[in-house]
Amino acid sequence: MDDRASALLNVLIERYIADGQPVGSRTLSKMFDLSPATIRNVMADLEDLGLIQSPHTSAGRVPTPQGYRIFVDQLLAVPRNDFSFSEKLALQIPRYEPARAVSSAAELLSNLSQFAGVVLAPKRANTFKQIDFIRLSEKRVLLIIVTPSGDVQNRILFVSRDYKEHELIEASNFFNQHFSGMSFTQVREALSGELSSLREDITRLMQVAVETGDSEPDYAEAVVISGESKLLNVSEMVADMDKLRHLFDLFEKKTEWLHLLDVSRKAQGVQIYIGGDSHLVPLEEISVVTAPYEVDGQVLGTLGVIGPSRMAYDKVIPIVDITARMLSNALSHHV
Repeated sequence: MDDRASALLNVLIERYIADGQPVGSRTLSKMFDLSPATIRNVMADLEDLGLIQSPHTSAGRVPTPQGYRIFVDQLLAVPRNDFSFSEKLALQIPRYEPARAVSSAAELLSNLSQFAGVVLAPKRANTFKQIDFIRLSEKRVLLIIVTPSGDVQNRILFVSRDYKEHELIEASNFFNQHFSGMSFTQVREALSGELSSLREDITRLMQVAVETGDSEPDYAEAVVISGESKLLNVSEMVADMDKLRHLFDLFEKKTEWLHLLDVSRKAQGVQIYIGGDSHLVPLEEISVVTAPYEVDGQVLGTLGVIGPSRMAYDKVIPIVDITARMLSNALSHHV
């Protein structure tokens, strides 16, 4: 494309994002010092390149996924200012509570963008700082795991006999004294030599605890989504009920979003995935804007906004960028 075609494509996409209506040559001619005939010729060239298309119901043009891709790549190529955020906004992501920080970040993304906010939560820590056993009933014990980041995880153990309170305290003290800071896999390897000094029944309790702690999947409630219902306010989302049902089915299952966010955590900075252009997006009418969040240079996960391809990318990009920084800042107080 020459500069004129590039400028016309950008204006066409900006106008379509703002109005949601196909853009005609007469509208564009008023914005350029060019005749409608010249505009039509340029639009025909853009259509031949696969960057715009004409809906069968209108003589105007709308961008294709490939057209959006060129548009957003230009946005990403422009250095962004070091966006500052207000203290009031930052306080919406609580410190010292990792699970609440993640859910609050998803809500903030949704509220700021008016689309769906999504966060890939950090993997649950394999190591523990402290554990405690609490009797629930005759053959059930609650295992409380405190991770080095301060996250608290609860598991229910099904045991072969009724343990007394002093026995549970004895097992907890042994665990915390000998294995604090280790993973359950490391504890498993060390158990055979360390447990010879304990009674057999206490040994069985600790082995059950290790098996349960080590069996938790890497992602437990890994994808947090907020504000899906806001997409019902987007006209193109509700125009096709079959696609809308499919979209909400994807929200419920979360698998597709987990895969996309897991891929994007390996990239640097803001990434934009456009349906029809990226095989990672399950619907052609959907785009996902993502950014990683990190602590001490280590990427913990990714977050983003799920919305229509016709979204104001120039506004959504900084929203995602800023929220990623705020979540990084909040989580840095846990490590």
